[in-house]
Amino acid sequence: MNRFKLKWDKYLLVLSIASKAILENKVRSLLTALGIIFGVAAVISMLAIGNGAKKEVLDQMKLVGVNNIVITPRLLRAEQTADEDNQENDLAKAKLSSGLNLKEAAAMKEIIPTIIRVSPEVTNETIVIYENKSIAGDFTGVTPDFFEVYGLDLIKGQLFNEKHYEYGEQVCIIGHKIKSRLFPTEEAIGKQIKCGDVWLRVIGVLKSRGIDSGDGNLGIDDFNMNVYAPIQTALLRFNDRSVISKSSLVSGRNNNETNDNNRNQLDKIVVQVKEAEQLQATANVLQRMLERRHAGAKDFRVIVPELLLKQEQKTRNIFNIVLGAIASISLIVGGIGIMNIMLASVMERIREIGVRRAIGATQSDVILQFLTEATLISVFGGIIGIFLGLIIAFLITQLTGILTIVSVFSILISFGVSAGIGVLFGYMPAKKAALQDPVTSLRHE
Repeated sequence: MNRFKLKWDKYLLVLSIASKAILENKVRSLLTALGIIFGVAAVISMLAIGNGAKKEVLDQMKLVGVNNIVITPRLLRAEQTADEDNQENDLAKAKLSSGLNLKEAAAMKEIIPTIIRVSPEVTNETIVIYENKSIAGDFTGVTPDFFEVYGLDLIKGQLFNEKHYEYGEQVCIIGHKIKSRLFPTEEAIGKQIKCGDVWLRVIGVLKSRGIDSGDGNLGIDDFNMNVYAPIQTALLRFNDRSVISKSSLVSGRNNNETNDNNRNQLDKIVVQVKEAEQLQATANVLQRMLERRHAGAKDFRVIVPELLLKQEQKTRNIFNIVLGAIASISLIVGGIGIMNIMLASVMERIREIGVRRAIGATQSDVILQFLTEATLISVFGGIIGIFLGLIIAFLITQLTGILTIVSVFSILISFGVSAGIGVLFGYMPAKKAALQDPVTSLRHE
């Protein structure tokens, strides 16, 4: 017990001496710690950016839905064809194609056994009006599978029934943001809203989704800003591009960002397969099936969002590793700074070392003293760096809108590395101090 107490007292004495030496040279100690401070802050902020990017990709994966394939139309124009020899041939094929339509969507589920759900969609930009309030949104025609594919739930009301779909009734389900802007203080269910020239009765309100802006290329829409109706309602009462007539061209009822050559009845077909392993094979079958039905014209795109997002996540992970490695260099530079300053400190304190050795301090005692000084500088630098890193991560989010998530792991790893660097780079100066000859040290002026 006495032995343990003696060792403890010895360590406390060394800690006191090291702390006193640091406090007596505050400016030098702070300058020594700067490399560690900025290194730890850089590591924490860079890893926070990486964690934020990872969360965004995972959130997008959830919004895309489980095991989905997205098929969208592609309008062919002369200027899009690079090969002049095939230009006329491609455009001729496109003229023979009927574009994406409901019959194709129905055939997919019947022909391909790996498909469990097919959700055809037709979307038109419109102005949604209720009394004296209006808001820009999308009017989207959907089928029963739509809400299952995207995992959408209602906060109030009911989904469409078979009668709504069969007769194309003028009913709708609105997104959460549409409800909050048009009906901020009143009940939306049962109210009549106007989309373009079509009046619709609200029968349901969707729960809010976590993303405000969607990515149409991945099949992600801003569900909060949409008005959903049975697809027959959208085609019969709003706009069916597969029916070409003079009246439709004169009235200008096609609100999509397309021209009169767009004969695609649908804007999107989302296909859900049974297993993730079947995604690519099913996409290949869909590609061949649509090429045959479209007379060989490549007037459509088959996209597998989950695979694209996984590739994006992999790319971001590599980028984050590179960022972390670059930030870690600052820690190494900080460690080198600690070593240089401590070496200079040894040269300045040779007489002090000689006095300590003369009154009984061993080489290990001297090593422990200087090693403790270097470690204390690294530890306090690490603590300051942690707070600086948290502030930087917060400012990045506030000023740039980039999501940052600071994890406990990033704090622990950066703090642990900073303390380790203090020990690693502080050992050489400590060893040099311990090897000083006591007699020569006492004679040093």
